[in-house]
Amino acid sequence: MASRVAAMALAGARPKAHAPSPTDNTKLPAWRAQPSLNRRGRGTRGLIARASHRPSFGAEEGVIQWLRSAAAALAIAAQISVSLPAEAVLYSPDTKIPRTGELALRKAIPANPNMKIIQESLEDISYLLRIPQRKPYGTMEGDVKKAMKIAMDNKEAILGSIPAEHKEQGAKLYTTLLEEKGGLQTLLKYIKENDPDKLSIALASSLDTIGELELLQAPGLSFLLPQQYLEYPRLTGRGVVEFTVEKGDGSTFFPTGGGEPKSVATIQVVIDGYSAPLTAGNFAKLVLDGAYDGVTLKCASQAVIADNETGKKGYTVPLEVMPAGQFEPLYRTPLSIQDGELPVLPMSVYGAVAMAHSVDSDEYSSPTQFFFYLYDKRNSGLGGISFDEGQFSVFGYTTDGRDVLSQIKTGDKIRSAKLVQGTERLVLPSAAPEES
Repeated sequence: MASRVAAMALAGARPKAHAPSPTDNTKLPAWRAQPSLNRRGRGTRGLIARASHRPSFGAEEGVIQWLRSAAAALAIAAQISVSLPAEAVLYSPDTKIPRTGELALRKAIPANPNMKIIQESLEDISYLLRIPQRKPYGTMEGDVKKAMKIAMDNKEAILGSIPAEHKEQGAKLYTTLLEEKGGLQTLLKYIKENDPDKLSIALASSLDTIGELELLQAPGLSFLLPQQYLEYPRLTGRGVVEFTVEKGDGSTFFPTGGGEPKSVATIQVVIDGYSAPLTAGNFAKLVLDGAYDGVTLKCASQAVIADNETGKKGYTVPLEVMPAGQFEPLYRTPLSIQDGELPVLPMSVYGAVAMAHSVDSDEYSSPTQFFFYLYDKRNSGLGGISFDEGQFSVFGYTTDGRDVLSQIKTGDKIRSAKLVQGTERLVLPSAAPEES
C-alpha cells in the first residue's frame, strides 16, 4: 500500500542511451546515461558532455584534467559560461523552479483554474517563509485572504468540476480547506501570531488538501494525443510504483530517521501521466510485466541507472516534454532553456525519474532504460538548473525513500517493482506498435 507521502505526492504533486560507468566519477556540466554503445559506435559506458556545450571529445581527457584541477568556483563559472547564456538566468531563478517532487507533481495537475490560483497563492507563502530576515507576514496574510475569497466566491465552479461519484468527497475536502484545522483559517491564526513553524506545518496540510481536490477535478487527460501515438500504452493520470531494493554486497541501508539498518529498502515513485502519458504508460506496462525485477543498478556521479535485463522490452516512445504554461506535451522536441522554456516536470529535482535516450536518436526515449536523477545544485548552472533540463522525458519523482538513493551502489539490485496505484488509469491498446 502506498504511503501517506506517496498519496500526497499523487496530489502534489537526455542521459543518452549507453549506461554510465559505475566507476566514472567525473562531474561534467552535462551528462547522459546510455546503453552500451552510442549511435557513433563508441564502446565506452561513461558520462559524456553534450557536443553543443563542450569541446569535441578528442580533447576530452585534457578537459577533464583541467576541470579536476581547477578551483570549484572557477569550474562552476566555466561550466556556466559554456552551457548557459546569462539571459537564461533571468527566466529561471531558484524560486520559480519546483525543488521537491511533491511540489512539481502538484503543479502538474490539470485542475480547475480557480484551484490553481488558490494553490499559487499558498505556494507564494512557502517562498516567503524561506526569507531568513523578518518574515513579510502582511504579504502572507494577503495571500491567504485572496485564496479564501476565491474559494468562497467560486464554490460552485470548484465543486462543479468534480465528477458526480466524487462530489461528496470533494465537498468534505472543500470544507477542510476553509474551516478545519490546518485549513486557511488556521493559516491566518498562525500568521497573526507570527509563528513560522506552526504556519509551515499548517501550510503543508492546506496544500495537501488542495492537491487532493485537484486530483478529483482531473479524471483523465486534458488534451487529445496525436493520432500517431494512440496505439501506444498510456497512463491517463497518476500511478505509484514501489521498488524493493537490496544490497548486492551484503551491506545495509541506514535509515536517516533512525532505526535498524536493513539489507532491503523501499522506494516509492509517483509517475505522472498528465504530463507524460506515453512515457509513464510504457513504464507502467514494463513494471506490470516484471521487466525490472532482479535488475542490477549502476551508479554515476548524478544518477542511479536501471536497464532491463530480463528480455522483456518496452516501446521506443518519442521524447515527451510538457512545457510550462502549455496544455499538451511536445514530442521529439527538446526545450530551449536558454529561451526561457521550462518543463512542467523539471529534471532539476533530487529523485526525478526519467527515461534515457534511444541508442538511435535523441528524439526518442530508450524502450527500457530509466534513471533516478541525483540533482546537485553544485553541478548545475545559474538558477540551479540542470545542464540537461528539458532534454529528457521526466515522468515522475521519488516521493518516499529519497534517502535511499544516495546509499545505492553499483551492484545493488531491484528485487521487485510493483504498480501499487494507478492500474485503472493504464490504457493498453489491443493493437500496440511493435515492441523494440
